[in-house]
Amino acid sequence: MNSGWLILARVIHVLGVVVWIGGVGFVTAVLLPAVRTFDDPARRAEVFERLESRFAWIARGATLIVGASGFYMVFQFNLWARFSSVAYWWMHAMVAVWVIFTVMLFIAEPFFLRRRFSEQLRLNPERTLSRIQRTHWLLLILSLIAAAGAVAGAHGYEF
Repeated sequence: MNSGWLILARVIHVLGVVVWIGGVGFVTAVLLPAVRTFDDPARRAEVFERLESRFAWIARGATLIVGASGFYMVFQFNLWARFSSVAYWWMHAMVAVWVIFTVMLFIAEPFFLRRRFSEQLRLNPERTLSRIQRTHWLLLILSLIAAAGAVAGAHGYEF
């Protein structure tokens, strides 16, 4: 086991999480509230869809990097037993958040959510953006709980 590669994997993992979850925070706390202030509903939909679709590609790349580096570390450090212990709930939380976002970004959004939200944005933009923002807040909060647990757990704090 080469510790240099493991250090690099951890660095890449953390940077991927920063880009991905930081982007979710930006979309949730800045982009969506700003877009909702536009007077023209068509403009709200257009700006949100354009900017969100650009970030989706960044988020996809980041989740791939996070998933690959996370798996590499679990494999190299042989951390599989942690998944059978409640004490390592944060490991479960990290994987759960990653799975939720991966399914959303690679399956749900491109195959049916994009079309559905585009239609809903045109029919009722305020309600649709409100629903999107609530969902983003929930996902952001879950992500931050997982990240906080991971940082504390990785540094020896036992819950």
